Amino acid sequence: MFRLFIREHLIFLVFQFLLVAFVMLIYWLDGLRNLDTAIYSVVISSILTLTFLGALFVKKYAFYKKILSVPTKIEVVLQRGAHSPEIKQVDSYLQHIYRLYQKEVQLLYARQNRHLQFMNSWVHQMKTPISVIELMTQANDQVDSNSVAEEMDRLKRGLEAVLMNARLDTFEEDMQIEQIDLKQLVSQVVTENKRLFIGHHVFPVISMVEDCIITSDTKWLRFVIAQFLTNAVKYTFEENKKVYFESSIEENQVIFSVRDEGIGIPASDIKRVTKAFFTGENGRKNGESTGMGLYLAQEICKRLGHELRIRSSLGQGTTVSILFKKEEMIERGELDANTST
Repeated sequence: MFRLFIREHLIFLVFQFLLVAFVMLIYWLDGLRNLDTAIYSVVISSILTLTFLGALFVKKYAFYKKILSVPTKIEVVLQRGAHSPEIKQVDSYLQHIYRLYQKEVQLLYARQNRHLQFMNSWVHQMKTPISVIELMTQANDQVDSNSVAEEMDRLKRGLEAVLMNARLDTFEEDMQIEQIDLKQLVSQVVTENKRLFIGHHVFPVISMVEDCIITSDTKWLRFVIAQFLTNAVKYTFEENKKVYFESSIEENQVIFSVRDEGIGIPASDIKRVTKAFFTGENGRKNGESTGMGLYLAQEICKRLGHELRIRSSLGQGTTVSILFKKEEMIERGELDANTST
């Protein structure tokens, strides 16, 4: 502790030594006519310097003891024992760092907890299609290829959800903004999920304006549309119902909507359906719900700069919409064009 104090105030000691040497030089140039006065000046200045340093050491003793000890927990930085403005400012700075550290740790724990819960839920959900396929292969009759294909589609959707959830933490590194023909993209997603419609006896209806060009990321937007489609079909329990894919262009935005004729969402659950792992009343009716579909869709839309809206009437259906602002689309389109050039 004393060595640290000396190292910290070494410059001050050197300065004091040079100051005493300068005073002695003045006496020497004066002919040393009063040597006793010169010696008295040196002794007094040395005593005053040592007294000042001693008082300063006592004042900083608690601070040195704190920073030289090995901390046993991070909360030590919250202890206040400052007696000078400088040490008070250091304590305040450390407390700010501690608060930032706490926020980072909480975010990390939240991410790990989210991944763990999602993986547990996903593994439990994926047992169903695997069990079904296993039962098919054990049966003596010929395996129904359509049924196997449906179960494989469920596995693929589950795997894609896990991959997207894992990539969400590095979203900016896995994003490519480009101009997209929205109707063509929706048609591709519907075609990819045709077995889902056939299996539930639900029919897609695409009522979208032609040449509706938006600016977004194709891969992430494809996943969001697939989530809307899957939810619309999954919560339509009656046969021969329809799922409508619609788009409209208003003053300064393009609105894309997926509207179903399913069971709808209770009013008490509307504000919570985009929270992670929230399944609500409908999730309890459908054993395959993980509560992550709309959460991932909300997070993706937020990071892409799009607005997500959900409207629903219990027993009549649900409408999920994405709002693309035309100003942002024009700016992004010009930026992409300049970048390509």
